[in-house]
Amino acid sequence: MSTVELIYDPDCPNVRAARRALMEAFGMVGLAAHWREWRRNDAQAPEYVRRFGSPTVLVDGRDVEPAAGPEGHGCCRLYPAGGHGLRRTPAPALIAACLRATNYK
Repeated sequence: MSTVELIYDPDCPNVRAARRALMEAFGMVGLAAHWREWRRNDAQAPEYVRRFGSPTVLVDGRDVEPAAGPEGHGCCRLYPAGGHGLRRTPAPALIAACLRATNYK
């Protein structure tokens, strides 16, 4: 079974929008929304989550927007917006494409 993860900092202003993008993406592929959330600074979080900026979405361990690159160090992450500047979250269509590519179930 595939996994979807949301990595975030608790004080990140973009976390709610990232959750909305995830909900929209799951809707686009006709699946019930289900993902795991990790707070980057939580002692129970795996070590790998600390290297990503907030928010980051992983599908099967892969960053949905690798071009944005892991930033880490407690920073807010920004995403390319298809030649129209930057976004604060990954685009729902991008997340949906990743779900389709992995045959998420």
